[in-house]
Amino acid sequence: MRNSKLLFTALLLFTLALSASAKDVFYNVLDFGARGDGKTNNTKAINAAIAAAAKNGGGTVYFPAGNFLSFTIRMKSKITLHLDQGAVLIGDQEVNGVGYDLPEEDAWYKKFQDFGHSYWKNSLIYGDSLRDIAITGNGMIWGKGLYTFDKPNIKGSGNKAIGIKNCFNVTIKDISILHGGHFCILATGVDNLTIDNVRADADRDAFDIDCCKNVHVSNCNINSPTDDGLCLKSSFGLGYAKATENVTITNCHVYGYDHGTLLDGTFKTDFKDEAPNANHSITGRLKLGTESNGGFRNIAISNCVFEHSRGICIETADGGLIEDVVIDNITMRDVTDTPFFIRLNARMRGPEGTPVGVCRRITLSNINVYDVGGRPKFPEVGACMVMGIPGHYIEDLTLSNIRIYFRAGASKEAIDKEVPQNIDMYPDPYRWHSLPAYGMYFRYVKGLRVSDVVLRYMNRDERPAFVLDDVHDATFYNIDAQKGDGAPQFILKNVTNFSTHQVNGVADTKVEKADKKEL
Repeated sequence: MRNSKLLFTALLLFTLALSASAKDVFYNVLDFGARGDGKTNNTKAINAAIAAAAKNGGGTVYFPAGNFLSFTIRMKSKITLHLDQGAVLIGDQEVNGVGYDLPEEDAWYKKFQDFGHSYWKNSLIYGDSLRDIAITGNGMIWGKGLYTFDKPNIKGSGNKAIGIKNCFNVTIKDISILHGGHFCILATGVDNLTIDNVRADADRDAFDIDCCKNVHVSNCNINSPTDDGLCLKSSFGLGYAKATENVTITNCHVYGYDHGTLLDGTFKTDFKDEAPNANHSITGRLKLGTESNGGFRNIAISNCVFEHSRGICIETADGGLIEDVVIDNITMRDVTDTPFFIRLNARMRGPEGTPVGVCRRITLSNINVYDVGGRPKFPEVGACMVMGIPGHYIEDLTLSNIRIYFRAGASKEAIDKEVPQNIDMYPDPYRWHSLPAYGMYFRYVKGLRVSDVVLRYMNRDERPAFVLDDVHDATFYNIDAQKGDGAPQFILKNVTNFSTHQVNGVADTKVEKADKKEL
């Protein structure tokens, strides 16, 4: 009995010690004057809790259940913001110039990136040059008072849920974000970034990961009907070119349903086949680019699901290098334009003298897509697109184990339509309203390997499955592509060293050079 009492006493003392320790490192915002009544603005109280924690060497600033209105929350190093279940951090609406922190002063290089990529301070949660920070918990960030565009003419306006810059060791985990403004998360120049199990119902972009290194994105649900869902960028927003590199994205879902219908579980759309934005298509996609000054290296994307959205875009337009990208185990359904779009062009929005970029060593494998393109505005849109520009080729591209069902439905007249170069334009599939192939269109490519591909269309289409224009060293193996009566399987233009093996409707073929040829 004596030993039992001693053991109980020891356990009690240990528990009390842990409680005392927890009390020291947890800073409840209520203790600093915050009120979760949905009426009181708590900016001062929240920032006071953060300052107190930072003064003591760091800790967790804790939000219990409640509705907490706030303007800019200024993060500090070694701080975790923890939103408990039922806690809602609400971005308040500015009044008479009183509101969020003012954005940074304009820098000389702001012209080299989209407006939103030059400012971070006007965010609901903001941090610059910090280390060891986190935003966690099962609560929600609701950007109720945030704008979807920068509003420099409205003093005190905010437009990002989370804006962080030049930080190290950042974790964002388990939270939900509703209506994040222009960006739910804008992370620029962040090294060692982890985003895990986050649900985002976005006004515009959900996650923009810009000039970041060592990034892990996993288990996230993203709904973004009017702009990009999960977007890797490499802008000039830091004042110099920095690559986004060493990135893994896995086990994520990307949608393009109406705002708010991810988090309420209804997954509704009032737009159906029409478009809520200027690009004539519901968005919600995974993209590398268009901001591409620094380029992208060592990117691995796997086990992702896309539904009622666009697909995958890989783009370098501003001189950046794209190399060593692997995309594997992807399923898509109800894709509004193209399953994948790979583009090297020369918008060249950057310092004078920057050379055109490079795009090489990309592998796409194990991709299953159903119901692509064919929307009323552009019924012929939907083909996979891989395009460089004259003198600048996409190199060493491998496509394997891919199955795609297209809506299709174009006549053979589409074969003869001129495909614009759009060399210096914003690279996006909607700029090409018609392509001469229903399945895959390749232009300015060197080193192409396509194997184990099945293509089908749901409406009669008289275009070929594949068009190759200025493509060199290309091999197609084990291809099962549907084609209409009298339609060729391939159209080759200015193609060298082309071969097929086990392609339905085409005898095994070796073509050394073809100015123009149909197979």
